Amino acid sequence: MPAADRGAPSTQAPDLVTVPARQGLEAVDILRRGAGDCVGPVLHDDGCDTLGFLVPPGTADAWDVPGSTCTQTAGRGISLVAPEPPVEGTGWLLPPGEAELATDPAVLREALGEAARLLEAADNCR
Repeated sequence: MPAADRGAPSTQAPDLVTVPARQGLEAVDILRRGAGDCVGPVLHDDGCDTLGFLVPPGTADAWDVPGSTCTQTAGRGISLVAPEPPVEGTGWLLPPGEAELATDPAVLREALGEAARLLEAADNCR
């Protein structure tokens, strides 16, 4: 959906799904190859080697994907209008304004599962 069609930003702060960078990068590729642009802003934390996907508020209440965590941000430093990353030492892989407002949790869950299977298969070929 084009940025102009997305409407005003939500007044509720997004939740954040954090995964190892390798799995997260694979999931971003899977999401971007899918039907349409269905991936929201994504943070990269070099120090922890993780990616963080912004997801709709309330996602953390039922998130249960092994190898990942989902936390409520409660607005702590997350801004979808500021071009600067919300936490020192992080950078936007997909910045706000160039992506959906948030990644659909069900779609992200599927992409993370597929990414884990692909990485396991690749690791087993070595």
